Amino acid sequence: HVQLVQSGGGLVQPGGSLRLSCAASGFTLGYYGIGWFRQAPGKEREGVSCISTSVGDTYYAEPVKGRFTISRDNAKNTVYLQMNSLKPEDTAVYYCAAILGSVTRSDLSPSRYQYWGQGTQVTDSS
Repeated sequence: HVQLVQSGGGLVQPGGSLRLSCAASGFTLGYYGIGWFRQAPGKEREGVSCISTSVGDTYYAEPVKGRFTISRDNAKNTVYLQMNSLKPEDTAVYYCAAILGSVTRSDLSPSRYQYWGQGTQVTDSS
C-alpha cells in the first residue's frame, strides 16, 4: 500500500521552529522528487519547497526562503521540512507530495504530484 505519512505539526510561538516529517511506505522515496505545500483557510494550496532525487537540488517559494529548509534521508525513506522563524502567515495545513523522478522549480506547483500525505496543521500561536 503506497502512502506518505506526515508528522511533526503543532502549535508554535512566533519566531519558533518546527520540523515536519514525511515518511514513505510501500515505495522507495529515493526515486521520487518531493514537494511540500500548504493551504490556509480560504486560500489555494501553494508550493513551499521541493527537493529532487539528487541531493542539493532544492527549491523554495519566496515567502519561506531563508527560513525553511527541505532535506531528505533516503536511508530512512523520509523527507523533512525544517521551519524556523515562523510567522503568523505560515499558519496552514502542510502537505508533502511525491513525483517519480526529478523536480524543478516549476514543481512548486502541485499539478504533477502522484502521491500526497494526509496533511498536518501548523499554527502560529500569536
